[in-house]
Amino acid sequence: MGNAAHRIRLGMVGGGQGAFIGAVHRIAARIDDQYELVAGALSSDPARAGASAQELGIAPERSYASFEEMALAESKRPDGIEAVAIVTPNHLHGAAARAFLAAGIHVICDKPLTTTVAEAEQLVEAVQQSGKIFVLTHNYSGYPMIRQAREMVANGDLGDIRVVQAEYAQDWLTERSELSGNKQAEWRTDPKRSGAGGAIGDIGTHAYHLAGFVSGLEAEAVLAQLTSFVEGRALDDDVQIMLRYKGGARGMLWASQVAVGNENGLKLRVYGSKGGLEWSQSDPNYLWFTRFGEPKQLITRGGAGAGASAARVTRIPGGHSEGYLEGFATIYTEAARAIRAARNGEKPDAAVLYPTVEDGLEGMRFIEASVASSKAGNVWTNLR
Repeated sequence: MGNAAHRIRLGMVGGGQGAFIGAVHRIAARIDDQYELVAGALSSDPARAGASAQELGIAPERSYASFEEMALAESKRPDGIEAVAIVTPNHLHGAAARAFLAAGIHVICDKPLTTTVAEAEQLVEAVQQSGKIFVLTHNYSGYPMIRQAREMVANGDLGDIRVVQAEYAQDWLTERSELSGNKQAEWRTDPKRSGAGGAIGDIGTHAYHLAGFVSGLEAEAVLAQLTSFVEGRALDDDVQIMLRYKGGARGMLWASQVAVGNENGLKLRVYGSKGGLEWSQSDPNYLWFTRFGEPKQLITRGGAGAGASAARVTRIPGGHSEGYLEGFATIYTEAARAIRAARNGEKPDAAVLYPTVEDGLEGMRFIEASVASSKAGNVWTNLR
């Protein structure tokens, strides 16, 4: 899809040695050959940053000690980065994004957007003022069968939406692994770096975004119970939430990182007046659709029942598995299409679809309202 002359020059903040999500972003950016990683502020530890840059083939003079230095220096280079991937712990997202937007550089940022609604609102304003593209990597919205489900809801195949059920269950924090040197557990359970939410911010926001992305519904209020089951843990590791949507639909969301036996159990079910949909991340190439009173129908990625929105993000023939990395790559490639259009002063094709800074603000409202609801004794709390 791309070649060296046309690849988007990409930088990265965070994602150095020992980081998980940085490598995922780098793979996703390269799957469709749209980007070239040329610069980075890969770690707050200068030695680790330099070693990481060397491993990735980044020139020493383009390995930076801080994102502030990187934004300034790259904006002055004739071959400077066009976009930056921000893959740091949550508390750095906002400041890093604002620095690059101010330098005229497009931003691709990991979720959640920030650690507070107030900072998220500031970032929305910064994006609007900059005129730059901002992409939030809610990667599950890139799966072809999720695009298929969204299209079917929008086409009215389910009728009026009544019930949305989303869950995301893991077990990796069943014990207090943040005390055993697990870098991922350390920052995800630290309020200073993660924000007010633990499991809700890490995986609950994915489930919440997916529910809205597919159903097209806007949540009005939540009734939440956030629990820290592991003794001494500062943030929630299990979340159970009821949702009220505009128009009368109802939802339930469960996110847990102490559900023993679950690896990455993201599931979504949407039910309307005429039919229902079921999708599971563990089997992402399949979408179950049932019309009321009729047998279940299996729609497969690349198969006869898949529509245009799924087909445009499908890379290989049906029967071959596409999953997590390809879904992530779809977000990067949709971002690339928008960035290429911006190069020419144009708008991207109307079919280009990716989570935005406004989606990030919505996710922060969800976190803050849920935390407030739980602290108040599990009461209905408005998102706005």
